[in-house]
Amino acid sequence: MIIGIPSEIKNNENRVGATPAGVKEFVKHGHTVYVQKNAGNGSGYSDAEYEAAGAKILPTIEAVYEIAEMIVKVKEPIEPEYNLIKKGQVVFTYFHFASDLPLTEAMIKSKAICIAYETVKLPNGSLPLLVPMSEVAGRMSIQEAARFLEKPQGGKGMLIGGVPGVRPAKIVILGGGVVGRNAAKIALGMGADVTITDISLPTLRYIAEIMPSIKTLYSSTHNIEQEIKDADVVIGSVLIPGAKAPHLVTKEMLKLMKPGTLLVDVAIDQGGCFETSHATTHSEPTYVLDGVVHYAVANIPGAVPMTSTLALTNATLPYALALADKGWKQACKDDKALALGVNIVDGDVVFPGVAEAFGMKCHELKL
Repeated sequence: MIIGIPSEIKNNENRVGATPAGVKEFVKHGHTVYVQKNAGNGSGYSDAEYEAAGAKILPTIEAVYEIAEMIVKVKEPIEPEYNLIKKGQVVFTYFHFASDLPLTEAMIKSKAICIAYETVKLPNGSLPLLVPMSEVAGRMSIQEAARFLEKPQGGKGMLIGGVPGVRPAKIVILGGGVVGRNAAKIALGMGADVTITDISLPTLRYIAEIMPSIKTLYSSTHNIEQEIKDADVVIGSVLIPGAKAPHLVTKEMLKLMKPGTLLVDVAIDQGGCFETSHATTHSEPTYVLDGVVHYAVANIPGAVPMTSTLALTNATLPYALALADKGWKQACKDDKALALGVNIVDGDVVFPGVAEAFGMKCHELKL
């Protein structure tokens, strides 16, 4: 198969779809890999390293899309890429369709095979291609919270861990999944006062066992309202795979919060956990509404690409190799987890969460 690795063109997205080591595996399996010039620079990989691994370098993004049978990338295509995607081309990336109608309509129109990292799902319910970036985003949410609590950044002017005689920041984490647990781990390490909420009692029991210093709380509207009144940071990390995230904090609830409180919406890729969230970028990461600071960067791990690209390739490479070795239909026949990643095929939406988000018909995936 001919595989294309284009440069990411989303704002401040420095990750790349495959490392030179990943390229070497594709080549070893007999595939041809084309990498866009300088695609790996942001992650610390030179064109020379890709060439040494067996890739061919192409000068433009148009050339990569034109020649490739399968595109392997990191973030969803954005508008300049829509018309580059061809009928029957496999595009393997994060899509997050349920929060982006223009993207969904563009991919329907393209008649491409859209396989989303975030909906590949194992029988135990885990999301193997979302986990590594959720780990990064969860940990970074606290790193960013520390920065945007600073007064020059519009925050309250607090040190997350406090100092002897001064209380630490109170951090409320909505959702006890991979993002929430990783956020809690870093917040605890920095000395914060941490409460985590979830609707799953087994999840809360597990968190209480592995991190006994954390307060756990059943997630309800009443409990969330009570917790955010004196919170300094609220992390939104609730995910419904492939579907739009629920709004757990409404616009009305902002009135309960103190000025300078920080909302970090890690779920913004799927529409966000806060009703007042809209996607921001690394170049303009925050905005203030009703005195509350909102951080809703849609590609948080893109700020640490040396870590993120390695973690992502470790997870995606076995699936990408299966797609290349067998073709997408046979690979999905052989692996039900991978089949759940297929969202759009030849103009038809085949993933229920996407169809439901936009009131579209969900077609059966035919393999």
